[in-house]
Amino acid sequence: MRPGRGAPGAIRGGLLRRHHDFRLLWLGETAGKFGTSVTGVAMPLIAVSTLDAGTFDVGLLTAATWAPWLVIGLPAGAWVDRTRRRPVMLAAAAVSLVLFAAVPLAAWAGLLSVGLLVGVALATGTSAVFFQTAYTAYLPAILAPEDQPEGNAKLHGSASAAQIAGLGSGGLIAQLAGAVNGMFANAATFLVSLLCLSRIRHREPRVPRTPRPRGALASEVGEGLRLVARDPWLRTLTLFGAASNLALMGYQSILVVFLVRTVGLDPGPVGGLVAAAGTGGVAGAFAARRVAARLGTARATLVFELGLAVFALLIPLTVGGAGVLFYVAGGFCVAAGVVAGNVIKASFQQRYCPPELLGRLTASTAFLNYGTIPLGALLGGTLGTVLGVRTAMWITTAGVPLAGLILLFSPVGRARDLPASRARGVGAGIGQDSRSVASPGAASVSGDPDLESEQR
Repeated sequence: MRPGRGAPGAIRGGLLRRHHDFRLLWLGETAGKFGTSVTGVAMPLIAVSTLDAGTFDVGLLTAATWAPWLVIGLPAGAWVDRTRRRPVMLAAAAVSLVLFAAVPLAAWAGLLSVGLLVGVALATGTSAVFFQTAYTAYLPAILAPEDQPEGNAKLHGSASAAQIAGLGSGGLIAQLAGAVNGMFANAATFLVSLLCLSRIRHREPRVPRTPRPRGALASEVGEGLRLVARDPWLRTLTLFGAASNLALMGYQSILVVFLVRTVGLDPGPVGGLVAAAGTGGVAGAFAARRVAARLGTARATLVFELGLAVFALLIPLTVGGAGVLFYVAGGFCVAAGVVAGNVIKASFQQRYCPPELLGRLTASTAFLNYGTIPLGALLGGTLGTVLGVRTAMWITTAGVPLAGLILLFSPVGRARDLPASRARGVGAGIGQDSRSVASPGAASVSGDPDLESEQR
């Protein structure tokens, strides 16, 4: 199932051509990201244009999507580590398919409301918790360690490309067929994802069912949290992700309101502009491995997560006419930095963490990283209501580069490379000799999550 190792230091390629199961996983994930991006435009537009929701309601809608990470994010990791990951992914995709298709049906029946949208966001967010946790732990099971950097780069890159197409399509669909009907596009893509996952040939071994003492779940959850808290590398990246997501979602949650009501754009151009800014994600995914191979994974992380993040301050300068280029330039740089950083971080975690703890590590870091997303959404909505939308954009975008200072004043800022295993100091990183890595053989949003590619 796994291809042989490449030459030391080589950047391998052709994974989509030579790996049947990864190709299906890639197709399914790309389809799902396209649909989710359509929804990322359609849901706020439904709230703003169909239900006449206020700024706080739009922020609440975004917060509801991510709130499940705070409620069930930690136990989900322990549950996923107790079972096979692929059935969890199939079930989560099926649930999302049904729920997203229910939104236009409810509108036709005259039952659509902001409360119903929030309920759907909570339920699909819960499904996303299980899917993301299982998916992150499943990928290393079908890819050899030396293929994981390429796999992560292709998944993040295609997710960004699908997001660009989805965001642009979301605005176009909203103009041609109505924002509500755009939800059918998302439902259809989850059907594609479901079919692709069902055709993957790799079968995980059954997880032995062993009697578990009372309190075993809490103990397993605690093990994942202790792994993050005690390890300086994992702790630094997790704290950075939490702070960065607070700022990112702070401005993303009110971005549609800002562009439509403050800048004065129509829904169609909004989708096109967001898509244009999102092309930075494709550029970041393409550049991540090459920049990391040249500079080192730690230094490349600083370039992407701190250097490019400064350009977020262009976004609040956006005005009508040619002034929309401020948003495009700022959004492009932010997307490039976030996606490239996510590629490096995902490959680091998959090699660094013991395979049997990967689900719990994913859930623990996601709980802390994604847990700040609903807080950021509520913060953006509250600041926009109290201080005005443009002022709220200034405050929240300033937080994006400030979060990068956590990396600068940490072990990441003093190293060339992120370590390759917990048993070593600074070791091989992306694009370096994978044979020096302690093999995580069979065992991770940022994506990687909303502009999902812009989440940690």
